[in-house]
Amino acid sequence: MDRGTGSQRKGDTQGRRGESTDDPGLDQLLVRAADGDEEAFAGLYEALVDTVMGLACRVVRDKAQAEEVTQDVMVEVWRTAKQFQPARGAARNWVLTLAHRRAVDRVRSVAAGRARELRAAVREQERSFDTVAEEVEVREEQRVVFRCLTELARELRLPLVLAYYEGLTYAEVAEALSTPPGTIKSRMRQGLKRLYDCMEAGS
Repeated sequence: MDRGTGSQRKGDTQGRRGESTDDPGLDQLLVRAADGDEEAFAGLYEALVDTVMGLACRVVRDKAQAEEVTQDVMVEVWRTAKQFQPARGAARNWVLTLAHRRAVDRVRSVAAGRARELRAAVREQERSFDTVAEEVEVREEQRVVFRCLTELARELRLPLVLAYYEGLTYAEVAEALSTPPGTIKSRMRQGLKRLYDCMEAGS
């Protein structure tokens, strides 16, 4: 008798293992939810939310995002329940297919967002580098100008400094140096030419 009982238990276990994971009860809940039955949807939600959450966690590997995916999926289930066709598969599989698709979309979206952030960071670094390069170039040009100015004779250098750095007019430079305007213009033309030649040689 014990042997028979053991055999019967073994057979029951095998039967349970061999049974399909499909749950007709879930199918009915989803069909009812498609007709607007909120109570049926609540039952479906309670039955599948943990499973959906587990799948989402495995795909997105982030609990907070998995929770968002899970909520999005369950909202989608409620919104698109009429698309479920029991003859083509079980409710559980239908919901998990939605969950997997939504989780993969989230991974791709996050990856795309990170790629955009990286590109923006690279562009910002490039702009920063360009700005620094421009500043260095300006400073180098200024250094060359100052060096070339110091190499000019005083009578050629002073008119240029007063005109271009102090903002004086020809007449004001002439007055400041007690020199005829015509002489100042001549010296400035000569000074600019020598300054240009010096800068070209130093570039």
